[in-house]
Amino acid sequence: MEAGDERLDPVCRFTVNSLRLDEERWREFVSQEENQVIFNTFFNAQDYCHLFVCQDPDSGLSVTLDFPQSTQAKVLCVSKASREAVTKENSRKILIFQEAQGDDVLSYVIRVTEQDGQAVTDTSKLKVCLGSPQVTCPLLSNPVSGSRWVAGVADKALRVMERQKNEALVMKAQIEGHTFLPLPDGLHDDGHHDNAEGSKVSDLKLLQACDWTIIEWAELVSEFLQQDSSQLVVDGLKPLPSEEFLFWKSRLKNLLFIQQQLMSSRAQQVASIVQKAESVYWSTLRDIYRDVQEGVKEAEDVSLNLTPLQEKLEEVEQMEYQQLRDNMVSVLEEVHLVWIRSQFYCKPCRMVVLLQEICNLFIHLSRKFLRGEEVMRGLVSDPGLVLDDVRLVIWTLQTFKEAYSQIRTRLEVQNQSWDFPSHLLFFHLDNFLQRLQGIQEAFSVSLQLYQLDQVLLAGVSGSMWTDVVQDLYQDFLRHVTALSDCHYDPTDPDDQSFELHLDQFQVQVSDLDRRMVSVLCRALENCSVSSSAAKLVSMFRFVLDRPLIQDQVRPYLSQLVEMVLKELDETELLFYSQRERSETFSRFTPAAAAGLCWTQQLRLRAEDSLRNYMTFQHLCVDSAESHLVLQRFQQIVDLLQDFRDRVRSDWSSQLNSDCGFILEQPLLQVNQQGMLGVNSSHKLEAVLRQLRYVGRERHMQLRPHAAQVFTCRDDITQTYLGLSHLMSCYNQVESEVLRMELPLIQGQLQDLNQTLSELQRNTWGSEAVQPLVEQQTHKVLKFHSSVIEARVNMEAMTHIIQGWAELHLLQRSGDSLLESRATQSSYRRIRDEGQELLRLTQVNRSLYGATDSSESWIRYLDHIDDKVQDGLFQLLFRSLHFLSDNMDPQSCSAALLAVSLQLQETGSMFEPSVGGGLSDLLTTIITDVYTAASLPPRISVGRHGNYQVLLQQSPELSALEQEVMQHLLHVREEAEHLRAGLDRYSHLWQSDRQGVMQEFLTYSRQLGPEELEADETPPTLKDFQREIESLHILNREVTHLDEVIVLHGWLQVDLQPFRDSLLSIIHDWKNMYTDYLLDSVSDSLQQVTQRGGDEESSSSSGFPLTETILLLEAAGVELPEHLSAQLQC
Repeated sequence: MEAGDERLDPVCRFTVNSLRLDEERWREFVSQEENQVIFNTFFNAQDYCHLFVCQDPDSGLSVTLDFPQSTQAKVLCVSKASREAVTKENSRKILIFQEAQGDDVLSYVIRVTEQDGQAVTDTSKLKVCLGSPQVTCPLLSNPVSGSRWVAGVADKALRVMERQKNEALVMKAQIEGHTFLPLPDGLHDDGHHDNAEGSKVSDLKLLQACDWTIIEWAELVSEFLQQDSSQLVVDGLKPLPSEEFLFWKSRLKNLLFIQQQLMSSRAQQVASIVQKAESVYWSTLRDIYRDVQEGVKEAEDVSLNLTPLQEKLEEVEQMEYQQLRDNMVSVLEEVHLVWIRSQFYCKPCRMVVLLQEICNLFIHLSRKFLRGEEVMRGLVSDPGLVLDDVRLVIWTLQTFKEAYSQIRTRLEVQNQSWDFPSHLLFFHLDNFLQRLQGIQEAFSVSLQLYQLDQVLLAGVSGSMWTDVVQDLYQDFLRHVTALSDCHYDPTDPDDQSFELHLDQFQVQVSDLDRRMVSVLCRALENCSVSSSAAKLVSMFRFVLDRPLIQDQVRPYLSQLVEMVLKELDETELLFYSQRERSETFSRFTPAAAAGLCWTQQLRLRAEDSLRNYMTFQHLCVDSAESHLVLQRFQQIVDLLQDFRDRVRSDWSSQLNSDCGFILEQPLLQVNQQGMLGVNSSHKLEAVLRQLRYVGRERHMQLRPHAAQVFTCRDDITQTYLGLSHLMSCYNQVESEVLRMELPLIQGQLQDLNQTLSELQRNTWGSEAVQPLVEQQTHKVLKFHSSVIEARVNMEAMTHIIQGWAELHLLQRSGDSLLESRATQSSYRRIRDEGQELLRLTQVNRSLYGATDSSESWIRYLDHIDDKVQDGLFQLLFRSLHFLSDNMDPQSCSAALLAVSLQLQETGSMFEPSVGGGLSDLLTTIITDVYTAASLPPRISVGRHGNYQVLLQQSPELSALEQEVMQHLLHVREEAEHLRAGLDRYSHLWQSDRQGVMQEFLTYSRQLGPEELEADETPPTLKDFQREIESLHILNREVTHLDEVIVLHGWLQVDLQPFRDSLLSIIHDWKNMYTDYLLDSVSDSLQQVTQRGGDEESSSSSGFPLTETILLLEAAGVELPEHLSAQLQC
């Protein structure tokens, strides 16, 4: 039913007006599937005369065929005026609309008829309430009250009231889904008419009324009994099992209601009247009693036997859909029990209806599980998941059909078969399955074509063909998107819209197939090896099962078969060409093992070719080609197997011979260098290596000697490794023995030689060799460990002693000059390392097991003592040589020592003095160098005195001391020459400045030593200028003296103190002259101020004031502020 069905228009207008609904809400309500089923049932089925619409505050709007129970909301009742189907032509005439409030539905009745499409309330036809007849009828039938009425009026009014009462009761029963049996007019309670019973029986009108009542009862009961649950199926609807269960439940309830009415006192009066009057309808009444009784019996039987099935189906409806399949058999088992247990339901027609309804239930659950219109949207969002759901539904429904077949077969064996055709049961189910299969096909094809996005072709034209495939993929996406955008329910078999879209999609897919097969064929043509073809087939496997593509690709498969056969031929040819060339196999693997490995690789190569063929074998139609490929492969496998068998046989024989030789050989032997070694080591290693490869061969059969070695190969390997390690340690000790060490270990070496001689008497085949080797290995390793540790200690001592030669006892400070004393860190290191030497010697004594008084140990200590003495000599020699080289003018690179030239009252002098001061310093340095030799303790126990005393007697060191002192003498002479050259300025610090000034003021110059008397000549400004300029010249000369002078290449002389003192003296001389001139200027300005005379006449000294001031400014002297102020005045 569509939402626009014209039969719904009256119901729509009445419901919208009465419940004040929005029309959009009504359309949504009508479009729901379960509501459409109820409306269809009411309109099309003649057995359903009432439809109830209710709006509950909790559950919302609802529609049912039975009056809703226990509701307080408004209920709308739509009734048929007659038992017939509703069409769009008679819908306005046949429908009766009533409304009531909750359970009080019969408190009033409003008839609404449709006239010209408008709802009208017919108040003129308003029925009286049920309470009126119960009050009015006794009133009218009372003779006392009836005496006031006109004759006959009371009886007529009483009959009218009785008819109205019956009509109201019929309406009430119809609303409740029951059949009401109306009573005849004029029939009253027994107590009121007891005295007139004879007159009632004789009353023809009452008899006639009873006859008409029986006829009406017969029609009502017959009409009800003729109702069948198959009517909905006959009408083309798809009822659910709940309709069947509801039908029989309502039927039983109504039959009991009818039976109750027939057994009432008034119905018994009717029966008594017609029986006594011997009416022809007495037999009809008895038939009614019988039919109702049989109907009750039938309804009770059916309801009882359908109850377990109903409970099972209700349980199934609550399950997850994935659980339905496991419950199909149990559902049909319940149906089977209904068939064999029910007396009245075991009829083919009823079983067909019941099974159809069960099928409808599973269709309903399946559509609900698939979510209707959302199914096709899964083509884009998640096709794999939706396809799994569709397959689950198909599988579940097919399981139901299979379970039905099993039950039917079982019934045939029990001679209780269902002799009705199966297509009657599964008509709708098969249509639904057919629709699901179409959906499944669409999803399967889509999932296949979605894989086009992953296709990536290689080769020269691979990029071009990949682009073509991507274009195909984009076209497919457009097609599948269009199919997924449908706005209908594809799971509804009655809707053919999906079939049209599916046919169009299949045409589009066929076009894609034709384009795809073109790409695939061209790609197959470009394949040069079977592996490429196999990869290509695997890549397109998702579409190769499609008939159109298979037919087009099949011609290319023969070429692939030829390619596989060619590769097998090449494998065989390679075997024949390389089998006699052992170097082909491997250079680092035994020849036999390499040959087996090579043949295994050839077999794998053949298997790869066969595996590639198996990739597309299912596409080949010609079985002869398949047989040829398999036969060719088997020939190569047999050929390789024969070769492998021969190699194994030859290998086993040679291996047995080598093992027999080894088992007879002694464990140890003396090699060409005269050293003990493992006997037959190379051959043994080769055998053991071959046995490792033998362990990988499952079909290798070994002969006795080889089997013996193979069985104990792990023990032999451990023995060989132990002996090799033992001999390596022993030979290391013996070959690297030190001269002074040999006397200490001579006894232990002899003991070890006697131990090893026992091993030389055993062969590789001897028993209990491994424990003996382990025992002797422990001894040798212990001895080896002690000797090696002692040698390491000796190397450590040698490293310490050699490290002393690298020490810097003398080193330059931050200004590159020699520090005055040897470094304390070097002293500390020598002292600590001397103690370490002493400790290591004691450790070695324990390792060698020597005693302090043994002669060999004393010689060992003397050897170490000599090394210590030599190391200290190198240290002292290097330090003194450093001092001598840095004092040699030809080899020194920078100053080594430094002195400064000072100017004191007595004259210039060096600090420290070049004579005694430097000599004392150098003596202290040399003493510190020798002191380092006294720091380490003496190692030898037989030699006395420390190392310093011995080394001070060394001629080489004494010669270096003499060289140092000689360099000191040379630098002393050069220093005195430097100081004498600077004495040319001695007159500046030796002369009396006051005497010289007085002499200058008297004679205008300094008198010479030969001048005893001279004429007094006062100095002029030029004389002052001469003296000041001469002092300026001396100042510049002294300023340009070097700050530092290096003498003899190594003695740094600092002239800065001398120069600064001399410059200070020169400055004092200059100030002596300028101060005199300043005093002259001051006196002149004072006279000018006091006398007011001119500048020239006011000069008391005879010096022109202006020229005097200019001379002072030229000499760099500024006038005091008070003099400058007087000049400005």
